[in-house]
Amino acid sequence: MLKETEMQSLRRNGFPEDGVEEIMWFTKPAKDAFREFEVGPDRGLSAEEAKARLEKHGENKLKGKKKKSIIALFFAQLKDMLIYVLLGAAVITLLIGEYTDAVIILLVVVLNAVIGVFQEFKAEKAIEALQKMTTPRALVRRDGEVKEIDSRTLVPGDIVVLDAGRYVPADLRLTESVNLQIEESALTGESVPTEKRASDLHEDAKTPLGDQSNMAFMSTLTTYGRGEGVVVATGMNTEIGKIAKVLDEDHEELTPLQKRLAGLGKMLGYLAIAICALMFVIALIQKRDLFEMFLTAISLAVAAIPEGLPAIVAIVLALGVTRMSRIHAIVKRLPAVETLGSVNIICSDKTGTLTQNKMTVVHTYTYRHFEDVPKEGAKTAGSQDLKDMIKSFVLCSDATYEDGESTGDPTEVALVVLGQKYHLAKKDLEGSFARVAEKPFDSDRKLMSTLNKEGSGYRVHTKGAIDNILKIATRALVDGQVVPLTDEIRANYLKAAEEMSDQALRVLGAAYKDTDRVLEPDEMENDLIVTGLVGMIDPPRLEVKDSISKAKRAGITPVMITGDHQHTAAAIATQLGIATSLDQTISGSEIDAMPAQEFRDNINRYRVFARVSPEHKVKIVNAFQSHGNIVSMTGDGVNDAPSLKTADIGVAMGITGTDVSKGASDMILTDDNFTTIVAAIEEGRNIYNNIKKSVIFLLSCNLGEIISIFASVLFFWPVPLLPTQILWINLITDTFPAIALGVDPGDKHIMNNKPRDPKEGFFAHGAAFHAVLGGTLIGVLTLLAFYFGLNEYGFNMGSDNIPGHVLDYAETMAFVVLAVSQLFYSLAMRNSRKSIFQIGLFSNKYLIGAILLGMLLQFVVISIPVLAGAFHVQMLSLRDWLIVILFALVPLVVNECIKIGLRMRSHSNEA
Repeated sequence: MLKETEMQSLRRNGFPEDGVEEIMWFTKPAKDAFREFEVGPDRGLSAEEAKARLEKHGENKLKGKKKKSIIALFFAQLKDMLIYVLLGAAVITLLIGEYTDAVIILLVVVLNAVIGVFQEFKAEKAIEALQKMTTPRALVRRDGEVKEIDSRTLVPGDIVVLDAGRYVPADLRLTESVNLQIEESALTGESVPTEKRASDLHEDAKTPLGDQSNMAFMSTLTTYGRGEGVVVATGMNTEIGKIAKVLDEDHEELTPLQKRLAGLGKMLGYLAIAICALMFVIALIQKRDLFEMFLTAISLAVAAIPEGLPAIVAIVLALGVTRMSRIHAIVKRLPAVETLGSVNIICSDKTGTLTQNKMTVVHTYTYRHFEDVPKEGAKTAGSQDLKDMIKSFVLCSDATYEDGESTGDPTEVALVVLGQKYHLAKKDLEGSFARVAEKPFDSDRKLMSTLNKEGSGYRVHTKGAIDNILKIATRALVDGQVVPLTDEIRANYLKAAEEMSDQALRVLGAAYKDTDRVLEPDEMENDLIVTGLVGMIDPPRLEVKDSISKAKRAGITPVMITGDHQHTAAAIATQLGIATSLDQTISGSEIDAMPAQEFRDNINRYRVFARVSPEHKVKIVNAFQSHGNIVSMTGDGVNDAPSLKTADIGVAMGITGTDVSKGASDMILTDDNFTTIVAAIEEGRNIYNNIKKSVIFLLSCNLGEIISIFASVLFFWPVPLLPTQILWINLITDTFPAIALGVDPGDKHIMNNKPRDPKEGFFAHGAAFHAVLGGTLIGVLTLLAFYFGLNEYGFNMGSDNIPGHVLDYAETMAFVVLAVSQLFYSLAMRNSRKSIFQIGLFSNKYLIGAILLGMLLQFVVISIPVLAGAFHVQMLSLRDWLIVILFALVPLVVNECIKIGLRMRSHSNEA
């Protein structure tokens, strides 16, 4: 039997848990992996073989931690201050012999816990669905084509393509690598990226994971270069799978709203205890019956607790997040829902978010020769200069385009399409001029270079920002001749680039040089020959302009952040309504030249940030936040992660975004569309408002209950409500309208208001007034109904020796008025200013249904003998039904009258 320490040693060195030796791929050449898994490097696996292997090996995922049992979930629901008070009330009722009340209280506790378990189960399912939507994708070669698939469907033998920004989806034996660097801190703890070389071999079988330079491991991150590899292990057979104990971490992050509600619950719990103590003091002073006061104290304690509140808020949040996913916004962290309502700056990428992400080359320029590119059809290059330039653009690209299908960066796709239009198809060029080395693009250099076979020698092809090319070039191609790059030629190229930029075109330059040997990447970008430049456009999304207008009306400032030329960015921004002039734009170099404090002071002047690097994005976010702004930032690259983390709401692109940017974000746009951000903000505002409506409604109802009971004790009147009756109303009658308010269609004009201040109190903007007014009216009317019930039998509130059946009848009147007035009052809670007719009486069908259901349940309770006996109620006469309905309408009518007054005052102020 192996000891645990020996087992760990075996696992660290590539042995499975049963001690049987497995192949240590880092000691084997790449060709052995192809042979072992019966796969060719050019075609990969077939779809049929991949499916068969998936059935054999299972999904490529780590096993999650063991989920809590239903019983554990149930008892977890009981760990709450409010529940403790209710359990205490149940124990007291048992001790004093009120078994029916005790059973009902315990049933309420159990029902509340069951609702909580059901909600947590639903939340788990929602999180699982979310994880499926955000599962990392993998590029694989199958049936000779590179496809993007769900990483869980990878199988041993798959050929995986790696590029910067992607997580390694499984353990790979690398077969190709070009300047490949992988950050392996998830596995080794080493934060500095490791250089990978597919050609390396490690003969020592005990080579540590961190030194296995020809391997790539699951959950590590590609930070630079590109590579390919054969999948040698998936799921729990990977290196990280061998040491993984849990897959899903606990992210039980409380939102500010939930924290406030938790504090409110605790306060209400203490309030209930304090009320009970006060009741006994009053009982001793008034020399009342202690048994009766026990029941009254329990009634008050129960009245102070909104039993359904935690479940209702959780349900409303879950439904809101589900609704947001339907508008293409996946909310990863619940605090994002609340923060969205406060966003007043949207920093948006241009490409793909504000535009269609369909780049098209519309102009070419070789020295002193402008040419329009045909929109359709094909033509032959009119000069050797143009042919050489297009050839460089096509060969210095990683994109593909064939039969209308494309892969890769949209800019590169546009260049490959350009080649096809001029009979310079990429497939043909690569067949004649094979790539032997490259220097990948990065955001600092803004250049990319490849080294391709050219006859008996080699040629470097470079593409990128024309100003950067002109800095490193020494010669130019002019009418087929290579001439020195003079200031005049340089100025001519820059002028042509500026003219294209003024037309909102993105400008890319091309250059080349010939060599007789294979160059190292660092030797490629010097002494180049400039061939020319192209202008391409990515047209704005048609719907974005309206969304920007909507955002501005909502007090939100849209800001464009792009790596494009300043003139290009300004032209698009002006067209969309983001900026009004070139003065509102600033470039990355200008940001660097400006003192940090000056930049922060002037940040609100700018609407367009052009030619910026990912590092500038963090600086921009911090500058906006220094003025108290709540900032949303979009990003899709590896280097965007810091700015996404820094922003109040980090928004990742679901289509073009890297796994790293999605991991760092709070929200993912599945359609990469700016309009979705604005729609998500609108939805976030309405979700917060709906939760607020539900909470204020419940607190108003509970306040009414407290007032009616406390007043009766204080003035030595009979108590109008029993604990069981209050529990019924709190958990059954109130719950349905509260949930219906939580899914209210919302205010169509909410985007005409300014963003919510995140520091504002929960009872801001008159919410406290509505809660107190509603609660007071409900409480007073409940007492009034109780009085009417007594008065019908010739008794009043101060009468002695009131018969039991008379008390039951009066309590029934109070019970029905309390329940029905709360149901009607929920209509008034839909909007603090607009009447129920302005917003549409039937525009929230769920609420109308909840009110009708609540009234039906009240009728059932007092009409079915078994239930009537349990709740100590009686059937009412038709006259009394009319009285209770009229009483119940009063809080709604008063609230609507107040709204009329508020609207009239608002109109007079505007006049």
